Amino acid sequence: MLALASLSGASDADWARAGAAHADLALLGGIALDADARAAARDLVARGRDEFLPTDPLAFVDAQLAALDDAPISAGMNVRSATRDPIREAAAVCADHGAVLEINAHCRQDELCAVGCGETLLRDTDRLVDYVAAAHDAGATVSVKVRAEVEGVDLPATARAIADAGADAIHVDAMDSEPVVADVVAAAPDLFCLANNGVRDRATAWEYLAYGADGVSVGRPSDDPDVLRRVARAVADWERRRGDGERVDIDGEVPG
Repeated sequence: MLALASLSGASDADWARAGAAHADLALLGGIALDADARAAARDLVARGRDEFLPTDPLAFVDAQLAALDDAPISAGMNVRSATRDPIREAAAVCADHGAVLEINAHCRQDELCAVGCGETLLRDTDRLVDYVAAAHDAGATVSVKVRAEVEGVDLPATARAIADAGADAIHVDAMDSEPVVADVVAAAPDLFCLANNGVRDRATAWEYLAYGADGVSVGRPSDDPDVLRRVARAVADWERRRGDGERVDIDGEVPG
């Protein structure tokens, strides 16, 4: 699988349609749901970042997903919240559209972390598990986006915890620790694993796939058709070779 990873203030329905020729899944957002997360997003805008700040976040989620109901690409929404109930409400909207609800336990901006959003959730497993359970109970397919290299966080243990709470997928920003993908896959084999960070071509995509990821995502260059074309071709080639029983090394070379 090739996914388009959310980019704050840029990843909307039009962006998803533009990448639909190459990707299987588009994760829109991120969208700040509750008052504290929205206040943090406004602070980010004040210092020059792009953020989605619609008057009604749930209506925005509904409208954006509705715009993709007939699109040739699956959709999901990456969300941030300092409280649980908006997660459940957004998950119900996603469920109505057959879309993925992706809980953001990834963003590291100080403003978001200060109110308990983003990677702060990685240090508060009980609250993250509560969010996952709420989204699962609302009927959505649940993904959690996480980040490697967060001090004090055992990412494989987090993967096991969210799997037990009802998550369906984990979206791993591996940072500079690509082998962590293999550890996450081993710890929670029932989770669909998307790997992210620096995916640009065959070598970078195949490395993550060789570590056991079920798919890869493209972030910043997700609006670059040349990058998407290269990665989509790499993923398809990997799947074909593995389907034919060929062994592929982590360095992207096929043993002769």
